[in-house]
Amino acid sequence: MKILIQNGRVIDPASGFDQTCDIALAAGRIIALGRAPRDFAPNRVIDASGCLVVPGLVDLAARLREPGYEHEGMLESEMAAAVAGGVTSLVCPPDTDPVLDEPGLVEMLKFRAEKLHQSRLFPLGALTRGLAGEVLTEMAELTESGCVGFSQAEEALQSTQVLQRALQYAATFGYTVWLRPQEMYLGRGVAASGPLATRLGLSGIPVAAETIALHTIFELLKTTGARVHLCRLSSAAGVELVRQAKAAGLKVTADVSINSLMFTDTDIGFFDSRARLSPPLRQQRDRDALLAGLADGTLDALVSDHTPVDEDAKVLPFAEAEPGATGLELLLSVALKWSHDAGVPLARALGVVTAEPARVLGSALGTLQASVGQIVEGGVADLCVVDAEGAWTVEAAALRSQGKHTPFSSYELPGRVRCTLVGGQVAFERQPG
Repeated sequence: MKILIQNGRVIDPASGFDQTCDIALAAGRIIALGRAPRDFAPNRVIDASGCLVVPGLVDLAARLREPGYEHEGMLESEMAAAVAGGVTSLVCPPDTDPVLDEPGLVEMLKFRAEKLHQSRLFPLGALTRGLAGEVLTEMAELTESGCVGFSQAEEALQSTQVLQRALQYAATFGYTVWLRPQEMYLGRGVAASGPLATRLGLSGIPVAAETIALHTIFELLKTTGARVHLCRLSSAAGVELVRQAKAAGLKVTADVSINSLMFTDTDIGFFDSRARLSPPLRQQRDRDALLAGLADGTLDALVSDHTPVDEDAKVLPFAEAEPGATGLELLLSVALKWSHDAGVPLARALGVVTAEPARVLGSALGTLQASVGQIVEGGVADLCVVDAEGAWTVEAAALRSQGKHTPFSSYELPGRVRCTLVGGQVAFERQPG
């Protein structure tokens, strides 16, 4: 299949390329950037006039809910949501049922995803068997089956000794450990500690739940030399600790969710369970620090934290509702809104959802490392054509994800994905009107 994308403003944050030009695609690759070869005869021409042509998005945090939670999300529905949002590569955590702690489970999930011919799936393997925090998994076997790293998902590790051994083993073989910093006992509340939680009578999660875990992780990194990716930072103090850790030369990367970037605890309002999230929404000063940290590179990537939750589990009293929100279809629009509202250069805003998350994955991408999250001649043709000026209103019923709950409901956001290509094939195309 030969495709010619014409007249779009092509932006590649990885190289700094930014100009209006054509892109020629053939056999799943980008064969020309700027001017198509004279003998190039496309099967299809896509007119991208007035649109941005950007690398396909790379999302480092997307739960697909299979296997085990099909009532909250099916692989088909969540992959469809991904390409509708311009996401061509995504990382899923291991907290499925059964947990992704055996190679056969990982291989089956990847096989099913590949048959859909939509987004590329990069699973995280469980760090410990059953995520129980006691016995390490067979990381080498899980890596061979396709895992790009190892995680405890939302299950905090109680044993520092187990974490130390995991980091020692991972460092030996060059694996990356993905951790959401949370102290087990302090992290059992339902909202961020503060005046609002107190006024609403909600059990609080203090900032110390994040910072204590970060201090522990960083001390262990000093002795093990391991590489850690920190998932979904939520506090100003946490951002500052990451900044110090990077300055000290520790092998650390970090991300923040679209929810923490745009909302604060006041958005809980009158116990709105759509704002029941993990990590919890914190105060304005925390949000300001997250915005600044993402802009200056302390935080490397912006993630959707896509967690579809079904109606029965969400429409409950706030403290009883299941945490989570849908986000795959919102990631690009939130990045563009951040750029517009905060005056962040467009290349940086696009970079934190394309090139930077691809850099976090690094060598785990294998043969795709040189082209995922980038637009480069000879690279894989994972692209997104987006009308950056086209505003749209988030309507739950219109979301392709099986999960319909998000604090962005009824918000007007910029950026309407017109077309998503994965491996040179059109995986999503928005119909006119």
